[in-house]
Amino acid sequence: MQRPTHLGLTGGIGSGKSTLGQMLQSCGAALIDADAIARSVTAPGGAAIADIRSAFGQEAIDATGAMDRARMRALVFANPQARAQLEAIVHPWVTRLCDQQARDAAAAGHRAIVFDIPLLVESGRWARRLDAVVVVDCSAETQIQRVMARNGLQRAAVQAILDTQASRKARRAAADAVVLNDGIALDVLQSHAMQLACLFGL
Repeated sequence: MQRPTHLGLTGGIGSGKSTLGQMLQSCGAALIDADAIARSVTAPGGAAIADIRSAFGQEAIDATGAMDRARMRALVFANPQARAQLEAIVHPWVTRLCDQQARDAAAAGHRAIVFDIPLLVESGRWARRLDAVVVVDCSAETQIQRVMARNGLQRAAVQAILDTQASRKARRAAADAVVLNDGIALDVLQSHAMQLACLFGL
């Protein structure tokens, strides 16, 4: 059986990356959402909870038994060592579960697997696993406006997130294909997804 194409999909917060991923899924790709997996392992009863509690104390866990995302977000923004420590706990679980989902998708006969990875460029650990990288790109102002509207965050909070992510230039440099999602209608984005599907054998 031929190995499916492994396609990395990334973009900054508010770029529309997840929307494009869903469109590629509708074209027949298997979609593996690394961020959703990270949320699952830090949810109540999640695989990473015990190690997070051991490393950061009970205050890192909220009343439901999940990782306290707001508390940990504030901590890792302020403390690079804490960020590295949290990533060292969560990332191996994400990798293992991504690999398992990829094996399942291959066994199910999918010709392409899309890995939706928000921090693909920043992590530097995905390149050897992927056949190609698609970047969804838009202006920083578009990102800010979308995230403010979607998440109810203040401009400064969104800008702080952008400041921790790779630059547009760095993401585009890592791309095999770039989709510009700035001021375009959903049907235009859908046409880009169909073009990508053709390009990568869906």
